Amino acid sequence: MTTGKQLFTTLESDGTLTLQIEDVTFPEPKGNQVLVKMEAAPINPSDLAILTGAADFENAEYSPGKVVAKMPEPFNSGSKARHGKKLPAGNEGAGTVVATGDSDAAKALMGQRVACVPGNAFSQYAIADANMCLPLGDHSAEAGASSFVNPMTALGFAENAKMEGQDAILHTVGASNLGQMLNRICLEDGLGLVNIVRKDDQAELLKSQGATHVVNSSGDDFMGQLRSAIEDTGAFFGFDPIGGGKMVDSCFKAMEQVAVANMTEYSRYGSNQAKRMFIYGRLDVSPTTLTPSYGFGWTLSGWLLFPFLQQAGQETMGRMRKRVLDNLTTTFVSSYKAKVDLEAMLTKDAILEYREMKTGQKYLVTPHG
Repeated sequence: MTTGKQLFTTLESDGTLTLQIEDVTFPEPKGNQVLVKMEAAPINPSDLAILTGAADFENAEYSPGKVVAKMPEPFNSGSKARHGKKLPAGNEGAGTVVATGDSDAAKALMGQRVACVPGNAFSQYAIADANMCLPLGDHSAEAGASSFVNPMTALGFAENAKMEGQDAILHTVGASNLGQMLNRICLEDGLGLVNIVRKDDQAELLKSQGATHVVNSSGDDFMGQLRSAIEDTGAFFGFDPIGGGKMVDSCFKAMEQVAVANMTEYSRYGSNQAKRMFIYGRLDVSPTTLTPSYGFGWTLSGWLLFPFLQQAGQETMGRMRKRVLDNLTTTFVSSYKAKVDLEAMLTKDAILEYREMKTGQKYLVTPHG
């Protein structure tokens, strides 16, 4: 049997959130399973929902390998389904296969370095499905650690747009790791892209990478610039990880204003230009604000990677994964501000920084130090 350390997160009904590293005995892999010695795992925004949520880590109790914080209302009540459950964390990572089940697909991975999506990557070992493992060849675990969530999401946006007959995309957090990947994909595929950023240095970063339409939301003429970029690209199809506040509303407004300006006849119902936005994250946990200022030709939906991949089918998913592997150190490269082991991941300084999810502050966890 294999033993090692693993991170767990538990939320109690009184709002007590505990993050704790525990010694665990890992089961022997069966069938199509493989046991991966985890060498690197990124902390993605999607991990933070169960890892930190909206809990107060400024005033939490810190001890080696353990943090106890309070989850405020209404976030605690909103998480009622997980009360009392000890959950693993870490969607993706990379490491070396050290044991396999008896299927041919599993056996073929023995001894190989793979990227995987086990759901408990903040651990020294993890059981993963062989079909969801990507052999990394000569690539390092660090290079392959972020090869699934961000690359496949960014590629998913482009694939989704093409499926819907769109030739341009709007993205509201353009300078993020994922946003930079999306910019490179759109340049390669000839898709128009409107990047929204918050700071001048983020705009300059994207422009230095070939982005042609970058709009600063903190600028004096944000809406004017946004309208101009949508007019130039025809981007009436967008993705937003902010979720809360008025960003989606601003995008719909600008899209409608561009569409109305091109109408030949007035309509009390607004334009019949289809406008679509997808929320794929919740960087802002406040309510999403929509105003009655863009007619009724709009659709707002949620977007999640795995349901999209199921919809797209095995052939499309296989093609996407091959593209990621072939371009792991170029189109789909990720950069990290810091590397931490499991214990350092639970220090106050680290938590307060990576939970902010700021551009350029992505953390990489190395479970074995």
